Amino acid sequence: MKIEQITNEIQSQQADGAWITTPLNIFYFTGYLSDPHERLLALLIKENGDQVLFCPQLEVEEVKASPFPGEVIGYLDTENALAKYPMNINKLLVEAAHLTLSRQRELIEAFNVQTFGDIDQTIKDLRNVKDASEIEKIKKACALADKCIELGVSFLKEGVTEREVVNHIEYEIKAYGVNEMSFDTMVLFGDHAASPHGTPGDRQLQKDEFVLFDLGVIYENYCSDMTRTVKFGTPHAQAQEIYDVVLKAEQAAIAAIKPGVTIKDVDDIARNIIAEAGYGDYFPHRLGHGLGLEEHEYQDVSSSNTNQFVPGMVVTVEPGIYVPGVAGVRIEDDILVTEHGNESLTGYEK
Repeated sequence: MKIEQITNEIQSQQADGAWITTPLNIFYFTGYLSDPHERLLALLIKENGDQVLFCPQLEVEEVKASPFPGEVIGYLDTENALAKYPMNINKLLVEAAHLTLSRQRELIEAFNVQTFGDIDQTIKDLRNVKDASEIEKIKKACALADKCIELGVSFLKEGVTEREVVNHIEYEIKAYGVNEMSFDTMVLFGDHAASPHGTPGDRQLQKDEFVLFDLGVIYENYCSDMTRTVKFGTPHAQAQEIYDVVLKAEQAAIAAIKPGVTIKDVDDIARNIIAEAGYGDYFPHRLGHGLGLEEHEYQDVSSSNTNQFVPGMVVTVEPGIYVPGVAGVRIEDDILVTEHGNESLTGYEK
C-alpha cells in the first residue's frame, strides 16, 4: 500500500519515478535501515512500482537479507553509483528537504533529468498514520520510557547531580533491552528546569524542589518521548501552583483529542488555561508534535496547524511553564488517536 501511494503520486505529477534518500524513509519503505555516512543510499521507485536500491557494496548482503523485494545496485567507494544504472528520466520526484545541490547535479548528469518535483508531503502523510505494527512498537517504547522515569525517581537523593541521574537511567535501562535513547536524556532540578531545553550538569538536588525528566527510548526503530516533573520533598507554593496549572492544561488538551478535531484548537485549550492563570508569557513552545520513527516528526501540534486529528496519529502533548529563578514544569504524554477518541501510551503517575 505504501508503494502504491507513492506510484499514485508519481503518476499524478506525470513523473517517471521518486528518489528517496532519507535513511529513515528508506527504512519505512524497504525494511532496511542503514547510516550511509557520506556514501549514497537511495531508493528509486519507478512509475510502475518497481524498486531499485543503491547502496555501498559492503551492505549488499545485508540488503538481500532484509525484506526489500527490489533490485539492489551495489557500488565500491571508487565507483560512481549512478553510472551503474544508466537511464533517462524526464521528471523525478525527490525529497526536497533532504536532497543537496551536489546530489541534484549528479542526478542531472547521470540520468539526464529535465525537471524535478517533490515527494515530501506524500511521505509525511503516509508516516503520519501508523499501522498496527507501528503502534505496538511505539507502545513498547512508551512502556520503557515509563520504566526510565521509575529508575530515575528511585535514584533521587539530596546532593545527587543531574548528570549522575542521567547516567543511572541510561545504564540501568540497558538491562531491559534498550540500546539507544530517542534523544539526549534531560534531568533538571528546581529553577534549573526553567530553561525548556536545559543541559544536565553538576547542579545538586536540594530538598523541597521539583525534578524534571524529559526522555525517550527507541524500540525496534520507533521512539517514545515523555516528560514528568516530580516532587522531591515539598516544593514552595508558587512552584506547586505552576505544576497544577500545567497538569490542568495537559489533561484538558488530551481530553479534547479525537478524530475530526482541529489540531490548533487543542493547542488553544492548553494555552488558554495557562494564559488565564497568568503564565501565558512563560509557555514559549508548541503544545506537541508527531512521534514515530523520529522523536519529532509531522505533524506539529501548534496554534498554526489547521489540519484535523485522524485515527492512527501519534502525537505528544507537552504544555510547560518556565519562570526564570522560580521553577520550570513540563508534563508530556504520547497520545494515540483512536477511532472514537484517544489513548495515552505513557502512564507514569502525575
